[in-house]
Amino acid sequence: MKAILIGIVSSVFFAVTFILNRSMELAGGSWLWSASLRYFFMIPFLLIIVLMKGNLKGLFKDLRAYPKTWILWSTVGFGLFYGPITLAAASGPGWLVAGTWQFTIIAGALIFPLFYENRNTDEGTIKVRRTIPIKGLLFSSIIFLGIIIIQIQQASQGLSLQLFLIGILPVLIASFAYPLGNRKMMEHCKGNMDTFSRVLGMTLASLPFWIALASIGYATEGLPSGSQVFQSFIVALSSGVIATVLFFFATDMVKDDSPKLAAVEATQSTQILFVIIGEMLFLQEAFPSFISIIGIGIIIIGMLLHSMASRMNIVIPIKKAKSI
Repeated sequence: MKAILIGIVSSVFFAVTFILNRSMELAGGSWLWSASLRYFFMIPFLLIIVLMKGNLKGLFKDLRAYPKTWILWSTVGFGLFYGPITLAAASGPGWLVAGTWQFTIIAGALIFPLFYENRNTDEGTIKVRRTIPIKGLLFSSIIFLGIIIIQIQQASQGLSLQLFLIGILPVLIASFAYPLGNRKMMEHCKGNMDTFSRVLGMTLASLPFWIALASIGYATEGLPSGSQVFQSFIVALSSGVIATVLFFFATDMVKDDSPKLAAVEATQSTQILFVIIGEMLFLQEAFPSFISIIGIGIIIIGMLLHSMASRMNIVIPIKKAKSI
């Protein structure tokens, strides 16, 4: 339950991303700068934290020892996550992006078979492939149904084919990339590195991607405005540092329990609620309709079911693989 609560708190800070990215787009800012500036601003905060904790030397040692692993999965987990998210924000309203992003609940469950875990048996230590947490996926589907209902009312106000293709498809890519990169780096670190160090390492390792985006942004749009720089700074602090660290901390707490991990990742569905509230307050969006309120209620029910299931001793059948 603690990990789930932390996940919900992280979603509050994550919601800032969708609201401010849309705000910057409406003000004429380039999504290329919105994406890259967030990660540039994250580095000083994380460096100070990791340095104060005395873990900087160990992180740099691991980065030098496994550069390919860090660069690959950090680019997937951060680059192919946030780049498409900001691109989508430039193409559609925040509610559409935030709503579509909730597909990560389903995506997070579907990628479980890509991972193995060690199990001790009478035959020795064996590697077993993780299986899709069916019960967790069922509860995730309930949450996703609520999100779809919210989107139906919003989309009825005007959703073109171009907006669907440009504003939704990039987010679908991001929904798979984020949990995949996160879990691959958890698997690599094997509990030997705290959350702050891992987030800093992934930020540094994904820098080539962000430098490339910033270079394109400079060549095509010039330098960002002062307003965009400031809002990107807020996004970096709120979403990039606070939300990311909280979410990674929550997933670290339950990384060896597939149903609980799926439940923590499902907490990100609450982002849509906070985005709706934020857009109402700061972007003068209309109050959700009755249909949207029904969708929100379904999301809450799905969250409660996830919480209850995560506290039960659910056994997920796992097939054996070859001994190691």
